[in-house]
Amino acid sequence: LRYADALSTADNIMTFKTVVKEVALEHGTYATFMPKPFAEHPGSGMHTHVSLFEGDDNAFYDASAEFGLSKTGRHFIAGLLHNSRAMTLVCNQWVNSYKRLVPGFEAPVHVSWARNNRSGLIRVPIAKRGNPNATRLEYRSPDPSCNPYLAFSVILAAGLRGVREGYELPPEADSNLFEMDDAALAKLGIDTLPASLADALRVMERSELVHEALGEHIFEWFLRNKRAEYAAMCARVDAERAQEAAARRRLAAPVAVGFYLVSLGAGWFTVTELERRAAVDRAATCPGTEALDGVWMQRRADGRVVRMGDAR
Repeated sequence: LRYADALSTADNIMTFKTVVKEVALEHGTYATFMPKPFAEHPGSGMHTHVSLFEGDDNAFYDASAEFGLSKTGRHFIAGLLHNSRAMTLVCNQWVNSYKRLVPGFEAPVHVSWARNNRSGLIRVPIAKRGNPNATRLEYRSPDPSCNPYLAFSVILAAGLRGVREGYELPPEADSNLFEMDDAALAKLGIDTLPASLADALRVMERSELVHEALGEHIFEWFLRNKRAEYAAMCARVDAERAQEAAARRRLAAPVAVGFYLVSLGAGWFTVTELERRAAVDRAATCPGTEALDGVWMQRRADGRVVRMGDAR
């Protein structure tokens, strides 16, 4: 999408998503903007490039500053970092959103900034030489399921708060943060984004900035809706979990029957790992059983010793 003001860009995003879905349906397919449709692949982000203009001049550009990034740009980024955890629910508003925000899949997890580090939350792309208007920041948290009107509102509010109050920009985090442990991250003062919808709810509830940016009505309704969605998710058993439970129930009867056949000396049979472990657990509770060299054995009434399974 082409660069435009925040409101026009939000309109363009909604139009784009609608057109893509309609064209996909015409071709017999379904287009999804789900943040994490496949567990084994990186999710779908909506990385948002932002710059601030004063008239025709890019307020983020300063030819004499390091990286060409002005004080205004630095304060704006600091404002985003300072409020990023509180903004997360607006930029990532579904339960599925937090399956994208996990380490190792090119999605931002750590509250940090850098120029060429895709493991951080904010990236400052290297601008084209001789083009002051190309100086910008890339906010990498939003996903395409968010409401762009609300997301852009809180992004601008957080950045402008940093400009007004002169927030200091922390040092650039140019290392691969995914490879650092918690102790190393804590030493650098790098926090993480909320890891779930519930965490994001708790943080946003306390945010004066998000409350002010969205207004009382939208703020309260947004939180109310998200609480209801999270409660419904907690009470729901999805198809995959239901299938796993059904499979366990189907295994339970054969395992029990199989065990008693074994204990009566009727013979041996092949079992799955799950069945084997269940049989071993039962063997451990039978009278006369004991573990010898990692194997459960049972001494029968007639004095015979029968092998009942590995004691592992």
